[in-house]
Amino acid sequence: MGADHTRSTPSTPPGVRRLLVATVVPLFVVTVIAAVVLWPRNTPERAPGEEAPRYHATVTRVVTEPCPEQPESPAGPAQGPCGTVTVRVEQGPDAGQQVETPVPAGPGAPTVAVGDEIVLVKLTDPADPTVSRYDIAEHQRGEPLVWLAVLFAAAIIAFGRLRGMAALAGLAASFAILLTFVVPGISAGGSPLLIAIVGSALIMFVVLYLTHGITAQTSVAVLGTLGSLVLTGLLGSLAIAATHLTGFGSEEATTLSMYQRDVDLHGLLLAGIIIGSLGVLDDVTVTQAATVTELAHANPGLSRMQLYRSATRVGRAHIASTVNTIVLAYAGASLPLLLLLTADSRPVSQILTSEFLTQEIVRSAVATLGLIAAVPLTTGLAALVTAAGRGPADDPTPPADPAPRPRPPVDPDAALEALSGPRPGPSTPAPAGWPEPERSTDTAW
Repeated sequence: MGADHTRSTPSTPPGVRRLLVATVVPLFVVTVIAAVVLWPRNTPERAPGEEAPRYHATVTRVVTEPCPEQPESPAGPAQGPCGTVTVRVEQGPDAGQQVETPVPAGPGAPTVAVGDEIVLVKLTDPADPTVSRYDIAEHQRGEPLVWLAVLFAAAIIAFGRLRGMAALAGLAASFAILLTFVVPGISAGGSPLLIAIVGSALIMFVVLYLTHGITAQTSVAVLGTLGSLVLTGLLGSLAIAATHLTGFGSEEATTLSMYQRDVDLHGLLLAGIIIGSLGVLDDVTVTQAATVTELAHANPGLSRMQLYRSATRVGRAHIASTVNTIVLAYAGASLPLLLLLTADSRPVSQILTSEFLTQEIVRSAVATLGLIAAVPLTTGLAALVTAAGRGPADDPTPPADPAPRPRPPVDPDAALEALSGPRPGPSTPAPAGWPEPERSTDTAW
């Protein structure tokens, strides 16, 4: 998030520091109190036995064979592959035994080979609990994910050193807040919008101060991020209301409504917009605050307006690339949805105004508007804080250059004669190997 500016910044005047403390500390206290009040206490627990038991196993043999024909089916023979897979069960009551299971088939079925580590699901016949069989559910992904996480952390620490370690700690804090407060709170039937705002503010306070230190520059980024988040929430509410979105624009939302009927999908959509905007907002606000600080450090004579204009030009270049990042991020996450457009026979105007595509357009547009608003807001705050305490130099006016003294008249002939004549003083012999003084050096060079 943001640029790493480890150089010490000019000290902030005590009055400005007190003003920032008086502004940021109450906001942090209110956020913590709101989090305590909204903390989920009645999280619904899943009833035991809802899901079939799952066990780890290793594939020892795979036998494929032609699929049997099904004349009664208009589609002809069954879709393959067909055959049996022999696996060694590593967990559960049958640990250490070899069992046979059908070759996985159907859309999304895993492709297995000898030596693959897979996950088995044990299915029991409801009519006769003594009859059960194993099916292959998916591959074990724990070990590859662990190595990827180790590589990820090592790269960040090797490049960022202490700042990289702080960034990893901030990332862990973000996931902890999401998994212990935001997700359980929404699952318990709380207001998704309110929980998303409080959770995002809590993440922002922890991550920014942990990663970038407790400084006036970080406080400016915090205020800019918080103001932009509030604006994003308001714009999202207006956009969702204007487009009459219901929150049922994705298959996941529809499935969620079947399992948890008390979840507000309308608010969940808005919560997703706010949380999704937080990461990009952090990057922009930290960069703008750091840009103003560096400009003031490089040229203390810049006025507030000059700092604002110069940093805003940097922000425009940043926004131009970040807007494309937001759109591509949403497009990548919704790539199956975009591919579905090629198979839809409806007119383009109907497709663009449908629930599932309008939802993605609203996400991108609202996040972009909040991002654009973050640049002038954060830059203006940073310019005020950085230029404060200068007194009369708050808006310095460069002193007028003294009037140049008139030069004495120069005789061109005398000047030419002086340039072409020998230089006064003893001549210094040229070092050995240098060309003669009277010879041209063009060839030598």
